[in-house]
Amino acid sequence: MVNMQKFVEIFTDGACSGNPGPGGWGAILRFGNREKEISGGEINTTNNRMELTACIKALEALKEPCTVTLTTDSKYVADGINNGWAISWRANNWRKSDKKPALNPDLWENLLNLLKKHDVTIKWVKGHAGHPENERCDALAVAFYKDLKGQKDE
Repeated sequence: MVNMQKFVEIFTDGACSGNPGPGGWGAILRFGNREKEISGGEINTTNNRMELTACIKALEALKEPCTVTLTTDSKYVADGINNGWAISWRANNWRKSDKKPALNPDLWENLLNLLKKHDVTIKWVKGHAGHPENERCDALAVAFYKDLKGQKDE
């Protein structure tokens, strides 16, 4: 049977001012010639949490199972999925191979569940290297945390 799923490109980035500190995430979803930008953030978070959240929020925005190429500049996300680390951490009760706790198990669990719904390929790109969609996602993430900082300072 031919795969009739929609093909969606997703680009994501997370950013933090301080680590931890105010953080933001941004994502672009592209289906054919249509694009949607989404962003969000948290007052007190880490860069890795924002990177994971960007992926989660983008996949949650899909209304049906899709074939997805997800492009991220996060080695943490790309390696965690592509090298099978997150699956191993979950199988070991969120412990890494050195027996230390894996960080962000709540977000990894959420992401792993979303990856079951979609046919996702994770691609890594170097951050801040001129990749247009990655640069745009970074701008969305930074703008969001700057807004958060403004609200916090008032």
